[in-house]
Amino acid sequence: MSAATQKVPEVSFEFFPPQTLEASFRLWDTMQTLAPLGPRFVSVTYGAGGTTRDLTREAVAALHKSSGLKVAAHLTCVNATKEETLTIAEDFAKAGVTEIVALRGDPPKGEGKFTPYPGGFANSVELIEALAATGQFSIRVGCYPDTHPEAASAAADVDWLKRKLDAGADEALSQFFFEAETFFRFRDACEKAGIDGAKLTPGILPIENWKGARNFARRCGTNIPQWVEEAFDKAVRDGREDLLATALCTELCSDLLAGGVDRLHFYTLNRPELTRDVCHALGVAPKTGLQNVA
Repeated sequence: MSAATQKVPEVSFEFFPPQTLEASFRLWDTMQTLAPLGPRFVSVTYGAGGTTRDLTREAVAALHKSSGLKVAAHLTCVNATKEETLTIAEDFAKAGVTEIVALRGDPPKGEGKFTPYPGGFANSVELIEALAATGQFSIRVGCYPDTHPEAASAAADVDWLKRKLDAGADEALSQFFFEAETFFRFRDACEKAGIDGAKLTPGILPIENWKGARNFARRCGTNIPQWVEEAFDKAVRDGREDLLATALCTELCSDLLAGGVDRLHFYTLNRPELTRDVCHALGVAPKTGLQNVA
């Protein structure tokens, strides 16, 4: 598909909440850089073990109030009772935030596996059912083109995703991956299991730092093709890591669009330049009136 005929995707962006004053400025700069692209929504994560719960609430409220964009808040089952979790959700709704990314969440630091908090939700399906019962939220969930490390099998992973969608989730945002075919195989398996492929949105990680991305991929079970390892190792030696990252991310997104995808969700790591450059290469142009969110 040529650049002239390639369809322009809808995009969304994920941020993480700032924990220092410097990080707050970086988040604001990230929003200023990416808001003009007119995203469907932006999301704000929780830290592992729910460590940034309050920071997430503050960042969500500030972005919702100041940006004019649709903001989705991450909500997990970690370190909170059901009542406490639903109170947080109700606070979001009162602030006008009705988009939730509902996740089980990672276990607190130092704990090897997730253990339900006393009186808390046992898993993401329970959380989704409770949020859906309120009738107040649009609910997104996670999914895994490369099988989740804790899943018994790829088929079990797909079955669990179907349970989440049947519980009331509207859309699934995928973990990142390195080859479009990985997502297409996953989408085929989902559709075979009765999941509407249109509800799956691929997650894209523009690689700002190869060492960090490689470690992250290994922790979350994302397969790293040998050719990607070799290409980045050489690019790092030659001082061309950014150039390679932009080219590979743009090519990955173009392959996804050619395969029928029309939405992309970018994990920005609060570093917007590479994400912006890839979006521009895909034809996502600044929208009139959104150049400044101040």
